[in-house]
Amino acid sequence: MSTCDEMRTAGRAGLSRLIWLALFFMVQAAAVILVGFAALFVSFEPAWSAQGQKLAFAGPADVRSGTLLLKNDSGGPTEAIRLGIDVDLTVSGPTVRARVTQIFKNPTQNFVEATYVYPLPSGGAVDTLKMVVGDRVVVGEIKERQQARAIYEQARASGQKAALTEQERPNIFTNSVANIGPGETVLVQIEYQEPVAQSGNEFSLRVPMVVGPRYNPAPVVQSVEFRPDGGGWGATSSDPVPDRDRISPRVLDPAQNEPINPTSITVRLQSGFPLGEVKSHFHQVKIESPDDATRVIKLADGAVPADRDFELTWKPAIEKAPSVGLFREHVGNADYLLAFVTPPSVEQAEQKPLPREVVFVIDNSGSMGGTSIIQAKASLIYALGRLQPNDRFNVIRFDDTMDVLFGSSVPADVEHLRRATSFVDALQANGGTEMVPAMRAALTDKATSDANYVRQVVFLTDGAIGNEQQLFDTITAMRGRSRVFMVGIGSAPNTFLMTRAAELGRGTFTHIGSVEQVEERMRGLFAKLENPAVTGLTAKFSDATADLTPAAIPDLYRDEPLVLAAKLDKLSGSIEIKGRIGDRPWVVTLPVKNAAEGKGLSKLWARRKIDDAEIARTMRQAAPEDADKTILALALEHQLVTRLTSLIAVDKTPSRPNGEPLKLSELPLNLPAGWDFEKVFGERLHPLAPKSERRAGDPRVHLASAKRALPVVAENPATITLPKTATDAELKMITGSILLLLSLMLFLFNRRQIFVR
Repeated sequence: MSTCDEMRTAGRAGLSRLIWLALFFMVQAAAVILVGFAALFVSFEPAWSAQGQKLAFAGPADVRSGTLLLKNDSGGPTEAIRLGIDVDLTVSGPTVRARVTQIFKNPTQNFVEATYVYPLPSGGAVDTLKMVVGDRVVVGEIKERQQARAIYEQARASGQKAALTEQERPNIFTNSVANIGPGETVLVQIEYQEPVAQSGNEFSLRVPMVVGPRYNPAPVVQSVEFRPDGGGWGATSSDPVPDRDRISPRVLDPAQNEPINPTSITVRLQSGFPLGEVKSHFHQVKIESPDDATRVIKLADGAVPADRDFELTWKPAIEKAPSVGLFREHVGNADYLLAFVTPPSVEQAEQKPLPREVVFVIDNSGSMGGTSIIQAKASLIYALGRLQPNDRFNVIRFDDTMDVLFGSSVPADVEHLRRATSFVDALQANGGTEMVPAMRAALTDKATSDANYVRQVVFLTDGAIGNEQQLFDTITAMRGRSRVFMVGIGSAPNTFLMTRAAELGRGTFTHIGSVEQVEERMRGLFAKLENPAVTGLTAKFSDATADLTPAAIPDLYRDEPLVLAAKLDKLSGSIEIKGRIGDRPWVVTLPVKNAAEGKGLSKLWARRKIDDAEIARTMRQAAPEDADKTILALALEHQLVTRLTSLIAVDKTPSRPNGEPLKLSELPLNLPAGWDFEKVFGERLHPLAPKSERRAGDPRVHLASAKRALPVVAENPATITLPKTATDAELKMITGSILLLLSLMLFLFNRRQIFVR
């Protein structure tokens, strides 16, 4: 071979090696670049990655109300479970008996398991479950929660129809129905008992109809430390809402979907006295009047979407409502007593009222968007106008951040009120709902020894959080001399949070469901704030041995009745109730034998005793295991659903053949009326992700991600930035950027080496 041929061969070999070397380094650089991009995109993954089956909803023109479409395996739409709800309530004097029927219709060709999250009154005693399949009626039984769940799962696996009712919160329940066959309809009925509410001359009942989306703070690391045993670094974390998935059903965007879950309501009102005005505040109704003391109330337009609470009030035909009501019921070998006693009102003019320090707290988080923030701002501005010159006040607003308007409480003079009104008027709704820090700030008392001022906290919110227990713990630990008055705003407030917080804070709960109610309801609240409370209340039976509830009788405010329930060994003697109205003693004695017949009083007594145990647990007055033991015993004896017990019904006849698949259908909810979907869930998570595919409460979607636009006011309040409950996206972005930079440097270095050779 000639020298030229050898040189050409060597050159071709060198060039080949050079090409292969270049390709090697390019592949290596590309791999590093891909890793960098992967790390960068992982930082965005919590916002838009798919997980599990997604819902795809048809537009308003494509479906009728109550119809829901799912994507099938081929990507096309298929109709899903339909749900209809019928609520039937019978008012008998002081109590309400309710029957809620949920109708599950399966129009698909598959066997389906349906789960539905729904609200009930927080003071209701749920005691009955029936499942109706064709002409068969299966009656449920109360079991311990874990046992009931095991029975349900066994029935589901065996192809048997089964229904399970579980309590997630005292006002949130889940119904699960297994093995609904193609084309089948299954009815699930639950029943509950609750007391009628009374305020002065007005009686009322409320039917919650939708669970609003809840803000659930993310799990946080509590501590990071080096272990002395050489085990390295360790971390402990806690989840303030460990059951977040169970209280966070899917929510429809009303701008893109027709409302679903149509609900019909019938109320049979038997008041026990001649009736005057009967009024439905948020729904159009038609009213029939069989006699002076009876009314039959139905929705005027038939079924309505389950998107806001139903509220009914009634007044007696006479000028003043009865101030005393005493009712009895005999169950087993015990007598149960329910007493309603309204103390006489003492006008402020007859007293020497102490000046007040009032701390107003207003929630301007995303869930308060729409009409709720309008109601809240109007309520607070009205309240500011009711302050007296000798009062002191402050204003706190919160979402996932918090502003305290003044460094400490200031006199209610013209200038301070002007600044506060401007501050409130500029508020906008956005962001997450970090309620606990705001409550801590409100309860921080810088003048604990100043007995010249009555300290009151007025807290305006919809209560849309899942970490209620954290708020209760805060009130218990910090309430001191403060009284907490909760004002529930909007169409579907979290009444459990409101009533329990007011009870722990020795205050009251007021609900404002529309702008039209602002002045009336706030006037009633200020009547309570401005007039002396009935304090030091005690109750004693002369002859009978009584198990009385509530265990700690609360203070009463103007127009509030004292409601007592008791289990007696005999129905004899009298009950004596004592207290003080301002600086005056008050005593009333009621003969037990004069009590009228009542219904469901034993259930109400047991429900209230369970609440006593829960409160004792919260206030550290009882060990958790002792409180749970009490709750379980009461629930099993009186057949009630609690957080420790559930209702289970199983049809013994299998319906799903072996090998036939079972598909899960988690039924979505409507967004509560007046809420702003974008304020709650923020902007689109990703350009390719339709809004209807977002899920309320999904750990990938935090309400805090919607950043709040701070109000522009002349004065700068003290701003406190609260801890964020986000992911480690920033760290992943930094890591991805560094890897991208390294990969580019390596790529350039490799190119330089190639050209040098």
